[in-house]
Amino acid sequence: MHVNQLARDIGVTGDTVRYYTRIGFLNPVKNPVNGYKEYSPKDRRLLRFILSARQLGFSVNDIGQILHTADQGISPCPLARRLIQQRLEENGKSFRDSAQLRQRMLSAVATWNQKPDRAPTGDMVCHLIEEFSDGEHTS
Repeated sequence: MHVNQLARDIGVTGDTVRYYTRIGFLNPVKNPVNGYKEYSPKDRRLLRFILSARQLGFSVNDIGQILHTADQGISPCPLARRLIQQRLEENGKSFRDSAQLRQRMLSAVATWNQKPDRAPTGDMVCHLIEEFSDGEHTS
């Protein structure tokens, strides 16, 4: 099957199929008659696997490691367990950081609703931002 047929069957764009082909995850065979790349049922299974892994939070690099391990005939399951644990920890930190940012934003909105608008001066661009402090300063 061709790029667009595979993409349509799986529910992704042709660009998605081309991307995973370009980075070597999919290996279509070039048709000698018309020059089109033809994807096999194995490519279809691999693409489904890749999309499932992406939905679980695995990075492209993670997926490459998993595929490489599997290609060597070694079970990639221990690697997948280790990698998902790392992604889970990263996700937890990102979630906490996002929650803290949301709290700062809510605090800013509440404070700013009590303040007037001001024109910029030579010393200040937007007094709301420059005067806001929630006790945390990040660079």
